[in-house]
Order: sequence, then C-alpha cells, then structure tokens
Amino acid sequence: MVSLSFPQGHIYGNSIISQPDATYALARLKANGEKRLLVQGDIDGFDGEMHNGLLVCNLTALNGAELRSRFSWLNPAPLGKQTSFGFGDRLGLATPGHIASLQAVDQKKSIAPIFAQQSVRENTRTGRTPQEVLDNAMWGVFQEGWREPWGADADHIKEAADLAPFIAAGYTFYTIDPSDYVDNEAHTDSLEILHQKKSQLPWEQLGTSYETIKAQYCVEPLLLDDLALTFDEEAFLRALVKYGRAILHTAAIATILDEKMAGQGYDLEMSVDETDTPTSIHEHYFIANELHLREIPVVSLAPRFVGKFQKGVDYIGDIDEFEAELVKHMTILHHFDSYKISIHTGSDKFSIYSIINNHARGYVHVKTAGTSYLEAMRVIANQNPPLFRKMLDLAHKRFQRERKTYFLDCQPEKVPKSNQLTDAQLPDLLEQFDSRQLLHVTFGSILDEYGDDLHAFIATHEADYRSRLETHFGRHLQPFC
Repeated sequence: MVSLSFPQGHIYGNSIISQPDATYALARLKANGEKRLLVQGDIDGFDGEMHNGLLVCNLTALNGAELRSRFSWLNPAPLGKQTSFGFGDRLGLATPGHIASLQAVDQKKSIAPIFAQQSVRENTRTGRTPQEVLDNAMWGVFQEGWREPWGADADHIKEAADLAPFIAAGYTFYTIDPSDYVDNEAHTDSLEILHQKKSQLPWEQLGTSYETIKAQYCVEPLLLDDLALTFDEEAFLRALVKYGRAILHTAAIATILDEKMAGQGYDLEMSVDETDTPTSIHEHYFIANELHLREIPVVSLAPRFVGKFQKGVDYIGDIDEFEAELVKHMTILHHFDSYKISIHTGSDKFSIYSIINNHARGYVHVKTAGTSYLEAMRVIANQNPPLFRKMLDLAHKRFQRERKTYFLDCQPEKVPKSNQLTDAQLPDLLEQFDSRQLLHVTFGSILDEYGDDLHAFIATHEADYRSRLETHFGRHLQPFC
C-alpha cells in the first residue's frame, strides 16, 4: 500500500485505495473540518489543486462521477428481494454512522442497505437535489471503505415528471406513490355508491369489463396456504374502486420508467401507505394480483397497515391486532413469492420489529426518513444548547404549517418552550413523543434558517454523531439480522 502524507488534515484510513496507477483517499481538513478527495498518480478527469504531489479535490459532482467510474462499489445497485433497510439522511452527513451500525450488528451481511434515500417532498424542503443526495451517500461509502452492494431510492414518486433527475443521477430503486389516485371513501361507501363509482372507472385503460374481472375474483375461494380468501361482490368492489386507478397510475409510471432506464437494472416499489384507510387483505391480494397480471415487476409493496405509523415514534395501536393482520398479509406475500413487504415510516417502531421479521421470513424492506436527523438534534441538544434553543423555538412557530403533509398525533402545547427548560433538560426532549414529532416535521424550516450552523456543528462533531447513529440504528437492525 502506498503511504500518503497530508499534513493539512486527517486521512480516513478505511478510504485509502491503492491501485498500480493511482492512490485515493478521503481526508478531513484540520482548519475547518471540510472533506477533500486526495488523488496521487493518475489524476485525469479530476478537478483539484496540486499540493506536494497530491491532487486535493473538493467533493463535487464531477469528482464523484470520476471516482465512481473507477470503482464499481461506489455506484448504487439493485438489491432485489433481499432483506433491506432504507437510511434516510436529510443532512447528507449520516452514511458513516449508518455503515457503522451495520458493521456492528450485521456480521453476516444479511441486510442490504439503501444509503441514498430521499423523497421528492424532502428534497424540496431540504433544498437538495437527487444528485447531491446520492453523492453525499457515495462519499460516506468511500470514507468507510464499504464494498458491499448498496441502493439509492427515489422515494415517493407521484408523477412521471418526478423521474428525470433521479434517473440522471443513477438511482436504482424507484418508489411509485399513487396515493393521490386511491379512493379512500370506498372503504366505507355503500354498495350502491360503489356500483356508481365502478361504472365511472376507465374501463378501456383497465382492458377488461366488470363482469370479466369480477369472475376472476368472486367465483370460488382462493386457497393461499392456510388462508382461504373469499371475495364476495362487496369486498371485490371496495378493492376495485379504491385501488383501480392507483394500479393504472403505477403501471403508467412503471412503463415510462422502463423506457427511460433503457435496460439498466433497477428495483420497483409500489407504496400506498400514505392513505387514510388500512389496506385489507382482500385489497392486498387484488393489488398484487393486478400488478402480476400487468407484468409490473415490483420488488416491494408497501400497504397501509392497521394502527398508526407516525414519524419518529413507536407503533401506535393494538399490537396483537397488528400481528394478526400481518400474518394474513404475509401469507399473500409468500403466495406470490415475487416481492417483499415494505414498512414505510419504519423508524423507531421497536415494539413490532421482531414480529415483522418473524413473519416476513426475510422478505422485508424497512424505510426510515428523519430519525437520523433527530440524532443530529440530540448531539446539538447535548453540546450546543444555544443553537438547539433557537431551533426549538422555530419548530414551535412553524409546526402548524409544516404538519399538513404528515399524519401526526403531536400536541405541540405539550412541548415546553426553550425558556422553560434548563440546558440539562434539553436532551430529554428527544425521548418524548410530542417533541420528537415537533422537531421531526419542521426540518424544512429549521434547515432554511439554521442549516449552515447545523451542518457546521455536526461536521465538527462527526465522531459523536457517528456514535449516536451506530447505537440508534443498531436497535433498528438487530431484529432483522
């Protein structure tokens, strides 16, 4: 191995790559904590400045692309049906901690990670582009020397127009969210109303007639291992009216995606978790079967489960009821044996992880979003009380505006204002239901106002943040190992 000398900063040992023609490493500057790519030898294609025989490069998209072109493991890859875990990262600083958590608890490498994961909505609020999200994850992969496959999730794609920047950046996992096309009222509509709505469905696009499709589901019970699933006309109508347009919308985006990917491998997910009503087992079967008949190769499916899956807190609901329903959902999943179940808003659901894993038998994807951000807030609450106080006060001011796109039980009046707390009490807010949600969903406003200060502080307390993430995600991952 070629030794590198970089007096201006610290070289991350796990990042060093020695090749016959060049040596590469990631370093952190002593002066300000910023990171640089170091290249010695073949520097063609990189942009930087020479210092004592080393090309010192900023972590730009151009330099990231050149590095990815030389090392395949720095590119995201499709992960298929393997157990997988999505690590959301709103700051672009969490991947080293995510990797540390995997290395600590998953020695058998049974869990495939998705390190780059951001929804269109989150990118809008953070001001980051899909390329920036992927590049941030890649630099973390490089820093830690991670060589196993990892994915990049274009999360909650609602329209085909959302696809382009994710495809251009090289994403390998696409979550189609047709929830705007789900008829939630069909969950409780009368039979008469359901028949009226049925007649208004786009039958030409569905490519069938009502009597023909009904005969596929309502003639006789469907025997799925130890589950006998019987569709009467009412159950069938609810599934058809509730999800018919959503399936067509998913199919339309999937077709466009396949054309634009031009033979490149990718994973596809359909998500209906962000809807008002639970997905019944009849509806789950209907969705999966219609996707199968239309040859839409979903790798994962995210239904809306019973109970509440809310941001940054544990499962809310009757756990026995959840497990009873989950068993039926998993029977349907194992019957088709072509996709895994996807658990959205999956962070901090510690009371049900073991239940999910026991019944999924490896066919599961867990998706988290803002819990890494909350761990950054925990670091700041412990070590920079003045900054945390300002962010807490802003969260109170902006909560009612920011909460509109989330399902929350948060009661902000239960969260103390900053002037009501001592410095020693601030970290306790990260243990409390209402304050976790208050801070979780106001990230857009907080990053707009204090993003530079937050990033700078976490960058200079990298080891503390990494340690917090390793511990926090270790709890998430352990039940699935």
